[in-house]
Amino acid sequence: MRVLDRAIVRVLPAVPRSVVRRVAAPYIAGPTLDDARRVVSGLNAAGMRATVDVLGEEIAEPHEAEAIAQSYHAALEAIAADGLDANVSIKLTGFGLKLDPELSRTLVGELVRDADARGIFVRIDMEDSSTTDDALGLYRSLREQGRDRVGVVLQAALRRTLDDIEALAPLRPSVRLCKGIYVEPPSIAFQEFEAIRASFVACLDALLATGARTAIATHDEWLLERTLERVAGLDRDAFELQMLLGVRGDRARELVAVGYPLRVYVPYGRQWYEYSLRRLQENPKVAGYVARDVVGRVFRR
Repeated sequence: MRVLDRAIVRVLPAVPRSVVRRVAAPYIAGPTLDDARRVVSGLNAAGMRATVDVLGEEIAEPHEAEAIAQSYHAALEAIAADGLDANVSIKLTGFGLKLDPELSRTLVGELVRDADARGIFVRIDMEDSSTTDDALGLYRSLREQGRDRVGVVLQAALRRTLDDIEALAPLRPSVRLCKGIYVEPPSIAFQEFEAIRASFVACLDALLATGARTAIATHDEWLLERTLERVAGLDRDAFELQMLLGVRGDRARELVAVGYPLRVYVPYGRQWYEYSLRRLQENPKVAGYVARDVVGRVFRR
């Protein structure tokens, strides 16, 4: 199956945009903020929370970073106006980290202040390992400024993550734990599927032991089972489950039906094509999963 997954990835750039759009449609709210509002409202009606993500990374000009920041301010306004159960998730490269770190810190600081005033939470997403120290440093700085409605993401695939959990423990952080999709060298990241799974469980145990409010982001049924074992008996405010829009929706509804808090990651924006190709190319397993899911939808019809 891995050979098939890699073959799918190789042909993705040659696939017509119209086809990619159809494939990506279940996994992206749409190009506009109104699309995101509609999708989040529907998720809330089904008992699910949401995280809104404005698509756009690795910008090349300061005005692009400022435009993304303004899109997030508009998202905060919409969340508050509609009374949605949603927060936002940001990527520092979209805010200009690689272009102008000071501009990035300024834009993120302004966004966090706006969100805080509206009572909305901001998650600093994690990207490839070149941004890890910057993301953790900015998170720590914001917390030291008294900004408590802010969280960060840690990736189980990175060998450093258990040490990062220990270093963050005094802050009682809010952490989203995920496997991590970025291709990293063996010196800093686990490569084997089972090793990443084992690291995920060890990191989850460490986070829960420190009292961190933990968001467990996975579609892996084995990891979901290990997670449910560990959160049994915990207060439902101490954790939440997280999934991507369009992935394992039936399982998400099952979990919500029996009372588990669950948040769905809702990306939207005009860079849907770039986002779709990048995510599928970064993780051939996901490309294969999506392809098989699409085939399954066709046959079900």
